[in-house]
Amino acid sequence: MPTSPQGSHILSQLLAHPAVASVYAYSRRELVNPTASVKLTPITSTDTAEWPSLFPREMKPRVFWSALGTTKASAGSIEAQRKIDLDLNLELARAAKDAGAETYVLISTANASATAYLAYPKMKGELEEAVKALGFKHTVILRPGLIVGDRNESRPAEAAVRSLAKGLRCLTPALTNFWAQDASVIARAAVSAGVMCSEGKKDAGIWIVNQAEIVALGKA
Repeated sequence: MPTSPQGSHILSQLLAHPAVASVYAYSRRELVNPTASVKLTPITSTDTAEWPSLFPREMKPRVFWSALGTTKASAGSIEAQRKIDLDLNLELARAAKDAGAETYVLISTANASATAYLAYPKMKGELEEAVKALGFKHTVILRPGLIVGDRNESRPAEAAVRSLAKGLRCLTPALTNFWAQDASVIARAAVSAGVMCSEGKKDAGIWIVNQAEIVALGKA
């Protein structure tokens, strides 16, 4: 799995999950392993173009999780952002499929659409369509709303709304569950969905996990 601010939550969940025996995680920098878990094998390279070739094919991974993504501000342009959010994500998904992974779990966005006018939901929608076409036994796509919680980077338009969501969540999660979800809840939902598929508890095919189902799985 590739790590990111959201991916770090998934990594923590995977390392703690009793059904997960080993975790291979991509990162540009040294990964934090606070529990010194022997499950973790980092795949570290500052050159993300190398990541697909470094995929641990020999380990025959069963599930691949991706929360990989960046922002326009961090990448420097929409074109550069697409290279990460769309192109690199798709290359890694292909590497996972070629290695025999049966389950692919993607953190997308609630308004993803390949026909969207705005660049971000459009690239996420294009990615969704592309990974569906790869033909994994299980393709799981989580579509969270606004992601609430600590983030190292944020799209400027989200900052004020995220602050509002945090304030409302302090009163009761019911005020935000239908349009914003906590990063840790999304991570638990992603891990739960992937494990359910790998254990044969879900029928094969495409599983779109909407915001209500993310909240339900994330609390399980």
